[in-house]
Amino acid sequence: MSADATPGPGAASGSDGPRKVARVILLDPEDRILLLHGFEPGDPADDWWFTPGGGLEGSETREQAALRELAEETGITDVELGPVLWHRYCSFPFDGRRWEQDEWYFLARTSQTATVLGGLTELERRSVSGTRWWTSEELLAAHETVYPTRLAELLRRLLDDGPPGAPVNLAPEIV
Repeated sequence: MSADATPGPGAASGSDGPRKVARVILLDPEDRILLLHGFEPGDPADDWWFTPGGGLEGSETREQAALRELAEETGITDVELGPVLWHRYCSFPFDGRRWEQDEWYFLARTSQTATVLGGLTELERRSVSGTRWWTSEELLAAHETVYPTRLAELLRRLLDDGPPGAPVNLAPEIV
């Protein structure tokens, strides 16, 4: 899972509450979703796919954080940011710490499909190996670990039914 080099509130156990995170469900004109390939810095075999996004900085809004993180992690700036689809609380070990996050997932659309990993933090450079556009069918058939764990099902529902009328609270994920 992506974590910024400078943890915000809630990054480690015993802090002021979960870290506020904005994530992006980025779809291209063919309804493919963009995911990043990440791994544990000390163990590259411990890997997974995840959505672009990260922690809020300073006084920025979740919308501002979503667009900033997307640009930093993928180089994609031509984006139409849509509604919040899902909320999720998660807690997981990463890079020797426990991370606790309150994540909001925004829908976004783009026609810009080329990616550049030029704006990664030091920690992200040690833990992100690339990006990939996935079709819903590829995601449903994948044997790799993907976060959130129900992303294939959630994406299929989004493509079939459109965005929910109000953000859906996903079950907490504690690893």
